[in-house]
Amino acid sequence: MRPAVQRGFTLIEVMIVVAILGVIAAIAFPSYMESVRKSRRADAKSALMAASQAMEKYFTERQTYATATLGSNATDVYPTTSPDGYYTLSFSVASTASAYSLQAAPTAGKGQTSDKCGTFSINQLGAKGVSGGSLNAAACW
Repeated sequence: MRPAVQRGFTLIEVMIVVAILGVIAAIAFPSYMESVRKSRRADAKSALMAASQAMEKYFTERQTYATATLGSNATDVYPTTSPDGYYTLSFSVASTASAYSLQAAPTAGKGQTSDKCGTFSINQLGAKGVSGGSLNAAACW
């Protein structure tokens, strides 16, 4: 009688496969997260562009930016959060009330706080910028 041949993987083979998968995951996960953060930047950019257009409409109707507000009231120009909620919007009006600067800062706890672009901004002239990140405006916008 022939002895039965056992088939399967040895513990060493399984450990090697697990180690290889661990190395691949350690390399791929940070790259994946950066790709996700990069795609979420569109949320900030679209919110700033929409808020900028709303500010221009407000100025056309009232000849001032001074009384414009962001928030959830019907009288507000634009909401204080981006459509997907990854960024919080704010703005400042110049003392002449004929200039403004809108900012979109990453919302805490939403995964964008470590984004390389930081806070996005746009003003009444359409000048786009970023601050608090390691990339410049050209790379982010």
